[in-house]
Amino acid sequence: MMQRLINRELWSNREFIAFVLANSVERFAASALTIMLAFHVYDARKSAFDIALLGFAQVIPALAFALHGGEIADRTSRRRLVLLTVSLLIALCGGLVVVSVVDDWLVPALLLAAFLSATIRAYQTPAAVGLEAQVLPLHLVLKGVPVIATTARISDMVGPVAMGFVWAAWGAAATYGVLGVLFALCWLGFALGIGEKPVPAHPAGGPGPIARIAEGVRYVVGNQVLIGSMALDLFAVFFGGAAALLPIFATDILAVGPSGFGLLRASIAAGALTAAIFSIRFMPRANAGLALHLIIAGFGVAMIAFGLSTNFILSMALLFVSGICDGLSMVIRHAILRLASPEEMRGRIAAVRMVFVSSSNELGAVQMGLSASLLGPARAVVLGGVLTLGVVATVATLAPKLRNLDLGSYGITPRAAPAE
Repeated sequence: MMQRLINRELWSNREFIAFVLANSVERFAASALTIMLAFHVYDARKSAFDIALLGFAQVIPALAFALHGGEIADRTSRRRLVLLTVSLLIALCGGLVVVSVVDDWLVPALLLAAFLSATIRAYQTPAAVGLEAQVLPLHLVLKGVPVIATTARISDMVGPVAMGFVWAAWGAAATYGVLGVLFALCWLGFALGIGEKPVPAHPAGGPGPIARIAEGVRYVVGNQVLIGSMALDLFAVFFGGAAALLPIFATDILAVGPSGFGLLRASIAAGALTAAIFSIRFMPRANAGLALHLIIAGFGVAMIAFGLSTNFILSMALLFVSGICDGLSMVIRHAILRLASPEEMRGRIAAVRMVFVSSSNELGAVQMGLSASLLGPARAVVLGGVLTLGVVATVATLAPKLRNLDLGSYGITPRAAPAE
């Protein structure tokens, strides 16, 4: 009976539904924009160096501006900040339409667009995380978070594929135009579906921006649950990110070519999506901390087995398992971020997590590339899986509060989890 009441309350929350829909459209368009920019940059001059430049253009803002974005989100209206950043993305897509038609200075213009897009996202993401918390009541978190995570994951996967078909049919300018329309729909969803929320309370005449950023970083570092969950995510991706080497495995080890490479990538995505959907009904609660450790350990074991495999079907199955582990851990970590973050610090904590994620994705690909060049791709993946298991053991030892975490009773006060 209680579960039915909770479900009814969740789905009768119009602002929650509006947030899920608008956030899903935004993720759909943002993921597609990132991939389409990469395709456009390479298609212009067929230069791998241009792709490297694009990576730098996208990662630098995430590392340089995210913490400031979190500080801004904690002292201004998060709804207005989301609306402002989405408006800028609409304008950016309009500029890309013009650039695609004029075709002058195309690659520099695309690199600038990638830099601006990543900069906008550095301010938007902390604000969106904070706005989510103002829309979804604390007692509905364990029901609402899996829904948000699942719809976001679906959007991340479907967006680039759908826009790829648009590009093939009508070209670059039409694709950026459609993305601009989608961002406009997202803006309407946030503007019309969610009312204005109070600005997080902070003392008048308090510390300046740098001190406030440092306060957020200290809070994360001093909280076993937050820093432990972020460390598991960071090092699992850093050491176990075999996705960067899939072209080598598909071509040289499994001998399945481009079509096989696509299936290998699809196996990871299918596993992550399966996990996200599963978590809507079976979200780990009482033993969430232990489950998170076991899930990351399972990811490490899957990577070890994948590195040793020379059978295509077995490799697909192992990547599917790794995707399941990634999807489940994502949902648990999303819930932890919400429950462990005090209202007045949500933006800064989300920004710290954004820095972790950006570092793990980009630096993990660099690490795997260097390891593969020195050890060979198979040995590099196996070693990465072994190191992932070592990280799990280390975090379990150093962060017992995360290991023993019970999401059902965690974060029941406005300040969630005081710094330890």
